[in-house]
Amino acid sequence: MQRLSLGLRILAIPALAGVLAACDPLTLTALAVGAGAGVQHTMSGIAYKTFSSPMPKVRTAVNGALTHMDIKVGATEKIDNGVRIKARAADRDIEIELEALTSKTTRMRSTARNGIFMDSATATEIILQTEKQLGAT
Repeated sequence: MQRLSLGLRILAIPALAGVLAACDPLTLTALAVGAGAGVQHTMSGIAYKTFSSPMPKVRTAVNGALTHMDIKVGATEKIDNGVRIKARAADRDIEIELEALTSKTTRMRSTARNGIFMDSATATEIILQTEKQLGAT
């Protein structure tokens, strides 16, 4: 087997390092997606999940999750095909939208804002706690 020249080896090291470094963001993304247990995120920090449960049942689960997390509901309003729940926790404004996709399917959208910054961890935890509440019923 022919050995690579010293010059070729020197050029190969940065190229290999670049290729390996490019894989790291993919690994981190894969881990983050798996950790969210099926919760989808947008770049703006909004968390989404669709439940195969009717909207009244998901709404009850959301209220249970917010109570469990000691998050106070401030207002509730009707929206097209659903409801918007506004809440507050510490310095965060929380907004949850439930949309009936069918009589047995509900899409949940959760946001938590701290001023101009989005808190996707809190938005995701609200969805995960809602999922737990649905499992408990």
